[in-house]
Amino acid sequence: MMIARWQIDARFGHKQEVIERLQRWAREIAPQIGMTTGRLMTGSIGALEATVVHDWEIADLGELERAWTRLATIPEHAAWGKELEPHVVSGTARWEIYRIVE
Repeated sequence: MMIARWQIDARFGHKQEVIERLQRWAREIAPQIGMTTGRLMTGSIGALEATVVHDWEIADLGELERAWTRLATIPEHAAWGKELEPHVVSGTARWEIYRIVE
């Protein structure tokens, strides 16, 4: 099991808009690519307050690759990205992949 963490920084005063758009993405787009178990977080202590993080549980890197491939075919995702863009700091989006150890 792995965690695929997507992180982005909101522009000053825009964090709530970013959160709302990510919540909508999780409801409307994520199920279309097989991402069903996720958690949304924001920076609090020791992290930038502007940072918004979405963790997704994935079985392995193959599952993530299949999700990204499907994502590229969804027109609603492209429109969502254009809608999100004015609310985020350019160049701050990134993915990190973690292995779950129990």
